[in-house]
Amino acid sequence: MEQLLGSYRPHIYALLRMAAGLLFFLHGLPKLFGGFGRPAPAELMSQMGLAGIIEVIGGAMIGLGLFTSPVAFLASGQMAVAYFQAHAPRGFWPIVNGGELAALFCFVFLYFAAAGSGKWSIDSIRK
Repeated sequence: MEQLLGSYRPHIYALLRMAAGLLFFLHGLPKLFGGFGRPAPAELMSQMGLAGIIEVIGGAMIGLGLFTSPVAFLASGQMAVAYFQAHAPRGFWPIVNGGELAALFCFVFLYFAAAGSGKWSIDSIRK
């Protein structure tokens, strides 16, 4: 499989970065604007409101590949905090406590922080 897809590694990484950024952006929209099962937007300067700001702005920046490493590091930390504050108290296993998405975002963004923007990114144009 690596021989088949290996030459496409930079492109697949870029697609992963864009998809994760878009999903993180969409994850934050209800926090800022309500809707999608959320009755009202969060208070902007509350912990939930600040999380929404990081998710919307950070998701857009990660998806576009703009300052990917520092933004992804911040987003990874935010997801770690979200996991341990909101999910871990409900049980050890993520599948039980509902924290799969937070855990996955945390580790994917940590990888982006280490690997950088890659192809098809604003950062690659800026260099």
